[in-house]
Amino acid sequence: MRLVDPEGEQLGIKSLPDALGIARQLDLDLVEVAPSANPPVCRIMDYGKFKFDAAQRAKESKRKAVHVGIKEMKYRPKIGPGDFETKTRQVSKFLDEGHKVKVTIMFRGREVFHPELGKKILDRIAEEVDGVGKPEAVPRLDGRNMVMVLAPDKRAKQSAASRGDRGPAGEVPTGSGGRETENGAGAGPAAGVSGREVSGREVSVGGVVRSVGEADQQPVATGEARAANGASSTNGTNAPAGSAPARAPGADGHGATGEG
Repeated sequence: MRLVDPEGEQLGIKSLPDALGIARQLDLDLVEVAPSANPPVCRIMDYGKFKFDAAQRAKESKRKAVHVGIKEMKYRPKIGPGDFETKTRQVSKFLDEGHKVKVTIMFRGREVFHPELGKKILDRIAEEVDGVGKPEAVPRLDGRNMVMVLAPDKRAKQSAASRGDRGPAGEVPTGSGGRETENGAGAGPAAGVSGREVSGREVSVGGVVRSVGEADQQPVATGEARAANGASSTNGTNAPAGSAPARAPGADGHGATGEG
């Protein structure tokens, strides 16, 4: 026999008594690992440890294995809209869990002579689960039934996940360069005003920012309007913007109030 030591090194061709003697000296077991080889291959090892390691590897592989089963959902050619939505929603759930789904259309009586009805329903199902699953093969007749197998679409899931990581299309990230105003456009810092932003509740006039509150909604007079108001003042003083004009005296030399 061909003998292999515990480290995997070949010790050459040995007889059975010699191999057993070497194994006893190392206080190990002599195990035949390749009985069909010519000559047979035997290895010196701790057989109890070997069995334990093999059981652990099998247990670990079984734990990591993904159990994929085949679910079945049955439809009728004359199925109603409510039942169709309920069954199709369950099919999508199975596909999302990683299972294959066998969709069966059951024909009764003379319905078997109209397979296009079943084909139409199967096409609707494939369209509803698009993005979650895809047909493995074209629908086929199996006796009085029409069968289609759906498999999970992993590529579509990965592309959807990548699109979700990038965020919805058209989203505008908000930066430190400005804020969104009431007209819906992002405005940067106001010209002539450093370190201050102009929002929908503020008005910039000549480089001066004035906040417009709820109780103060009057328009801010520009520089030309203030100059016009100052020129039309009768008493030589500048009337504040928005104040009532001076009233002319009456015919009797008194004011319009009637007081002397």
